Amino acid sequence: MASQVIYGKRPVAEAERGRRCVRRIWRAPETSGEELERLCGSPDHQGVVAEVDSYPYADAAGLLRMKDGLIVALDQVQDPRNLGAVCRSAEAAGAGVVLPERRAAEVTPAACKASAGAVEHLALARVRNLADWLGDAKRAGFWIWGADAGADAHPWDVDLSGTTVLVLGGEGKGLRPRVAAACDGLIALPQRGMIGSLNVSAAAAAILFEAVRQR
Repeated sequence: MASQVIYGKRPVAEAERGRRCVRRIWRAPETSGEELERLCGSPDHQGVVAEVDSYPYADAAGLLRMKDGLIVALDQVQDPRNLGAVCRSAEAAGAGVVLPERRAAEVTPAACKASAGAVEHLALARVRNLADWLGDAKRAGFWIWGADAGADAHPWDVDLSGTTVLVLGGEGKGLRPRVAAACDGLIALPQRGMIGSLNVSAAAAAILFEAVRQR
């Protein structure tokens, strides 16, 4: 089986109590900082690096069988740090995550680090075509809400208490037209500042925890 090198105190600690096999751990001071950086390719290792099995993605169809399911679907989010931050919020909220297989970030070591190890406990699936999967989610009884800065409704104006998929678009472009068309409705967070939009991870956290509040 293929392996992956992850780094950081929390990511390695969560991997040790998560689903994947931890093959080897290197720690400072037994291993020098320079060698740790060479092993993981990052200076942000916090003195610990581990070799683990490759990431075990979940079954996308299985997510649709979650009772009172809450799922975040990311439409071509390409920055692994944004993916990791969304995963951290999703795990805390008890939600699953769905990603498209193409033009999207994967669970890389950087994503693991940004998630503080949350990916080790998260049901995260990849799908060939996100719009098609949203159609499957509708047929399974999920209500699909897409985040769009131009929408009139706010998250607290709609019912997020049932089986729900929250769809957020990639950096800069937002939801693709076909993905937006697959949603039952669009929602937006109100803003009062000069910046045109929130980072996708910040928006995901705000909407996720409104769904948690309603539940």
